Amino acid sequence: MNKRVSIVIPCRNEEKYIGKCIDSIINSSYDKILLEVCICDGMSSDKTREVLAPYLKLPFVKLIDNPSKTTPQALNLGIKNSIGDIIIILGSHAEIFPDYIDKCVSILESNPIIGCAGGVLENVIEDSTSAMIAKAMSSPFGVGNAHFRTGTKEGFVDTVAFGAYPKEVFAKAGLFDEQLIRNQDDEFNFRLIQNGYKNFLSSSIRAKYYVRASFQKLSKQYYQYGYWKVYVNKKHKTITTWRQLIPPGLVLFVVLGLITSLFSKYVLFAYLSCMGLYFLTAIVAAIKAGASLSEIPKVIYAFLLLHFSYGIGYLAGIWDFVILDNQPSNSSAQMTR
Repeated sequence: MNKRVSIVIPCRNEEKYIGKCIDSIINSSYDKILLEVCICDGMSSDKTREVLAPYLKLPFVKLIDNPSKTTPQALNLGIKNSIGDIIIILGSHAEIFPDYIDKCVSILESNPIIGCAGGVLENVIEDSTSAMIAKAMSSPFGVGNAHFRTGTKEGFVDTVAFGAYPKEVFAKAGLFDEQLIRNQDDEFNFRLIQNGYKNFLSSSIRAKYYVRASFQKLSKQYYQYGYWKVYVNKKHKTITTWRQLIPPGLVLFVVLGLITSLFSKYVLFAYLSCMGLYFLTAIVAAIKAGASLSEIPKVIYAFLLLHFSYGIGYLAGIWDFVILDNQPSNSSAQMTR
């Protein structure tokens, strides 16, 4: 464990969370002499910089201004200004477990083909709404094979959250795509695989993540995920993962099925049967996720938002980027949290 590690944290108006994030790094078991924390702040207008002030007195913590205020620019500024042999990307809404860095470094050193190592997110619940969202987002029914959320796999995966990368992979695969407001980590990990590396997910590596406490914000987030996924596909001229087609397929099925069922009782029967199966599966998934009887409707609502917001966003992306051949609009480039 003699590798220098730089942790890059994109940040903007995070007065509530950034201190907890940095505290978790300070409390990690990795040698602080080998550690660097690069906080890339998008010119915060709240008290974030006041919170950061005492941490900046530590020799391994530094602040980097990010005038563009977007995540990929923050990531690239951090990488360019880092001194680490290994770069860890960490969200300001996250807290790492004490052995997070050690285990990431160990996995990266175990096999040169591993270009990214990461672990499983444990949801931190702040209120009743975030509790329902957390249950939905920890369910395979809700998020598919996003194994870093469900913790259902150990080994090579498409992508991970808060990954650790040997710095040389950025020289080979490039930096994060600064045109992407969402999906920049997924897109980079796809490029990483194209360049001969693999992403490794270990269930022993764990981080905490503060779940959104608003159904509205969850809907906006997943709409953007779907919308920007199409832009990524267009840039790479390929479908990066086939599972992304399920939500837009579901939206089309609901709309077209409803219309065609008006003209045939057989189609209506098939349509209602399929929708009944969807909701029955959602109920079972909610129960498996730990929902009580009174919580089941809210967890199902969160499932619906995850699936339909992503699906509608994906279809909107097809319309804008594929059919109209447009570039992203200013409104679509606005981040949500």
